[in-house]
Amino acid sequence: MKYDVLFGGVSFEHEISIVSAIALKKVLGADIEHFIFLDSKHRFYLISAENMKSKYFSSGDYQKCTEIFLRNGAFCKKSLFGFSPLTSHIVINLIHGADGEDGSISAMLDFYHLPFIGPRIESSVMSFNKALTKIFAHQRGVKSLDYEILTRANSHISHLQYPLILKPARLGSSIGVSVVNEPKELEYAMDLAFEYDDSIVAEHFQSGIKEYNLAGCKVKKGAESVYRYSIIEEPSKKELLDFEHKYLDFSRTSQVLKADISQDLEEKLKESFAKLYENAFEGALIRCDFFVIDDEVYLNEINPVPGSMANYLFADFGAVLAELALNLPKKHSIKVSYKYIEQIHHAKGK
Repeated sequence: MKYDVLFGGVSFEHEISIVSAIALKKVLGADIEHFIFLDSKHRFYLISAENMKSKYFSSGDYQKCTEIFLRNGAFCKKSLFGFSPLTSHIVINLIHGADGEDGSISAMLDFYHLPFIGPRIESSVMSFNKALTKIFAHQRGVKSLDYEILTRANSHISHLQYPLILKPARLGSSIGVSVVNEPKELEYAMDLAFEYDDSIVAEHFQSGIKEYNLAGCKVKKGAESVYRYSIIEEPSKKELLDFEHKYLDFSRTSQVLKADISQDLEEKLKESFAKLYENAFEGALIRCDFFVIDDEVYLNEINPVPGSMANYLFADFGAVLAELALNLPKKHSIKVSYKYIEQIHHAKGK
């Protein structure tokens, strides 16, 4: 199976996307045919494998590469006589944050009829906004922590108890996240979060809470659909996973150790994952981060484009990805016939 990796994007997580793409290069190697970089001006560049180094992008050297363009069914190089299409492969959407996880890239790839691994438009919208994710989880029968939404016009905490954790509603990688121990710290934490978003999700912060990460996807096995789950990881962490920790986390390529949990808890986590994935995230490999409190499972967040595709959670990542690539959802074909217009003209002609 051959892939085209799409990374970069206009997002606060732009650099993390680059790190993810470099990590995926190490894991998939020659299975990646093209690296396609989306820069801060929304221009696409074809990057050679040997130039997949972080300094190559921060220095701006990527602009020496061939700029490519989207046409129906393919990325294309511009030539003297028009556009020459690249050989098309399955696109891996590896753009974190805005563009990649808000539905923009999904809509673009769908519009140009390019097959891709990643969340579709609706699931992107639901998982990109933390408040919408909580509503979605509730509808699916998966618990999440109690919360309040803060805006510039309404920044009052009405019922949550301190300490709090404040998160920009539409941002990941712990960017703009703060723990607030008492009311006098609230204003500063809100100012920090408002630098990145106009909406903040506030939750009660519980120190020492158990957290588990589980990735997976749904594929066809014969006539039946089955889930391909990763191992369950209990991330080692400080009180709060900060940006630097997650930046390093996204560069991982070696498999992590399986969490030491009971079979019962493992089944609960997988059951919650399936409830969230079913009829929502088909075509994507996602990672769900869960809390466990008093033996009850709570959703923390859904990562529709996990760092380096969560390869480090799978013993057989390449095989799982290839299975998913063969089981991508297909859009319904709509035939435009103009019958209605013809009927009107026919009726007028009588």
